[in-house]
Amino acid sequence: MAPPLRDDAVVGSWGREPNTVLRHPAARPEPEFVILAESERPSAPTEWEPHSHAMHELVWVRGGTLTARANDRIYTVSQGSGLWIPAGVVHAGRLTANVELHDALFSRDRTPISFDEPTVIAMTPVLESLLVHLKRTDLDAAARARAEAVVFDVLEPSPHQLALRLPGDARIDAIVEALLGDPADARSLEEWALALGASERTITRAFRGTTGLSFAQWRQALRVHRALALLSDGSTVQEAAERLGYAHTSTFIDAFRRVMGATPGTFQTRSRVSGNPYPLS
Repeated sequence: MAPPLRDDAVVGSWGREPNTVLRHPAARPEPEFVILAESERPSAPTEWEPHSHAMHELVWVRGGTLTARANDRIYTVSQGSGLWIPAGVVHAGRLTANVELHDALFSRDRTPISFDEPTVIAMTPVLESLLVHLKRTDLDAAARARAEAVVFDVLEPSPHQLALRLPGDARIDAIVEALLGDPADARSLEEWALALGASERTITRAFRGTTGLSFAQWRQALRVHRALALLSDGSTVQEAAERLGYAHTSTFIDAFRRVMGATPGTFQTRSRVSGNPYPLS
């Protein structure tokens, strides 16, 4: 079982932006409709403190990224994808300023589909259009029911489940905290072993045993999460590579492609042109 999310847990994979607005959502009653859709565009960087909902929730963004944490995983939601959070799951999130945030709450008892854990959803144009349509308050019951039924037909997991497991192992907590604060930290496995007074083998086994990844693979995946935010916010590929500690832009491009299946430049182009940065499957 995943460890619970503490109130003081780190929720993002990098430092909090200046002037961040902290919000703790209040408890919400069961919606009148099966699907209650809404949206907002915060003018300042916003962080939602750990909380849960009595309903299932689907969040997605336009024009940027949302970083969310649920249990022992970090998720980065960019244009073209959404995150389904089952009812009762404690989660937290971060959003940069002026990103259009969309949110849909699904009645726990009247939703015919669900997922047992947070799941990245493919936000196809059809699904997104239907959910925006359901924001209307003047729909009659029959029209709303028809639209909701189609939502359940087209709502499917994305083939790109971009989630990073946090180790939660005291032997490597110092490494994880340092990299969450600064993914560009370039200290080697040998340097970390010396700093912690541990063997390289112990560190390697701790990462493998808790995440299934080596130390280098885990750091690379974390950097890709951060890269998604940087690229979505307008950084060039070269700027993103430099900010993430890559000595050569080509090395960053190769690392990004291995995780995302596309180059950073292709990711940005698809985001601008179609709203879907992921390769067509």
